Amino acid sequence: FPVFYANTVLLNVSNLPFRLQKLKEMFISKFGSAPKFYARAPGRVNLIGEHIDYCGYAVLPMAIEQDILIAVGPVQTQVVQLANTNPSYLDFSTSVNNIQINKTKPQWHNYFLCGLKGIQEHFGLNNPTGMNCLLDGTIPPSSGLSSSSALVCCAGLVTLRANGKTLSKVELAEICTKSERYIGTEGGGMDQSISFLAEEGTAKLIEFSPLRATDVRLPSGATFVIANSCVEMNKAATSHYNIRVMECRLATKLLSKSKGLEWRKMLRLHDVQTKLGVSLAEMLTIVEEVLHPEPYSTEEICKCLGISLEELHSQILSQNMQDVSTFKLYQRAKHVYSEAARVLEFQKICSEAPANALQLLGELMKQSHISCREMYECSCPELDRLVDICLQFGAIGSRLTGAGWGGCTVSMVPTDKLNTFLKNVKKSYYQMDGQRLAVENNSLFATKPGRGALVFVEA
Repeated sequence: FPVFYANTVLLNVSNLPFRLQKLKEMFISKFGSAPKFYARAPGRVNLIGEHIDYCGYAVLPMAIEQDILIAVGPVQTQVVQLANTNPSYLDFSTSVNNIQINKTKPQWHNYFLCGLKGIQEHFGLNNPTGMNCLLDGTIPPSSGLSSSSALVCCAGLVTLRANGKTLSKVELAEICTKSERYIGTEGGGMDQSISFLAEEGTAKLIEFSPLRATDVRLPSGATFVIANSCVEMNKAATSHYNIRVMECRLATKLLSKSKGLEWRKMLRLHDVQTKLGVSLAEMLTIVEEVLHPEPYSTEEICKCLGISLEELHSQILSQNMQDVSTFKLYQRAKHVYSEAARVLEFQKICSEAPANALQLLGELMKQSHISCREMYECSCPELDRLVDICLQFGAIGSRLTGAGWGGCTVSMVPTDKLNTFLKNVKKSYYQMDGQRLAVENNSLFATKPGRGALVFVEA
């Protein structure tokens, strides 16, 4: 990958898109001078491959048009002042030498501070540049479209530029993945990777260790449609997400121990497959043989691993998992290995483009949603209803996307049926509910693969 600023875009002031021009005017009004540059990071929709990136497996997202946009003016003082075009997000300022990230209250500015701190620590910046920043976001918050990660990525990019540093896209993605964990979310890296590595017109197969992205050309004849359930879920504010991460880690330990591997060193379900040198189908068989469907108590886990309860709590369970007493290991491992296989099959179908490609891809999306609902238990009644409505009105495939427990669905719809589909889903899901009616204009939209993060400077 080229040095990142090879992708800097020069814009003539007179041709600035309306949104950038409006942001510039608001910045001048707020801070008394014009911004020196702008940075943009897109949200994403994951087409298939849910909750498997942090287990080491490949995922298949694409960037969307909705994004985080930040206007930036570096300043002489070592202070960062943050403001938002949305008045419901309060202004915030802090010293760049004293970054405090509050995990207990994941407010919007804390995500900016994650990206800021990640770049500072990577370069060991002793006297980082202060900044005035005005942020504008078009990604619906807590919708599963990666608004939080896009903000972390955009903040990392802003800090990089303001301090005159350069990194490759891959390096930026890896730093922003690690730095988002400052807020307490044990994510795997999909969101940050697609935000930086996306290219217009193509989805990406994102693989990890090492991080790499491969173009996936989506079949013609279908359009992907995002529908927001209007149930908000902030994964940093609840324990659902981190419990699933821990259940996968514990399943890794038990599977490793049963096969005579060095289980203490094994962290991800992918590691078990790699060490054993077997296929995903064989891993599913091993899960059936080794793990039982009933929940595991902490005492049973200790017995299986031959360790004390104290060692489990101090060496394996993270700080925010100390009060959890039961874990579902069989279901989580079964979902991860089957979902990882679906991702590879999805990519294969896109590559080979058989005559019935759309039907095959649609079937994989349906299977993915069933597994998310039943094995990973990350759906909710509203998401299930929305998936059913989308399939009823012509979607070839539909599934939850993002962490789940709320947020959005993604559906694959024949392009010639798109308008009818949108009209029927709008009527059935949004207009039947007064609360949803207020937000439906931003809740249902067709999308196509967008471009990754960029820096804009005025020519």
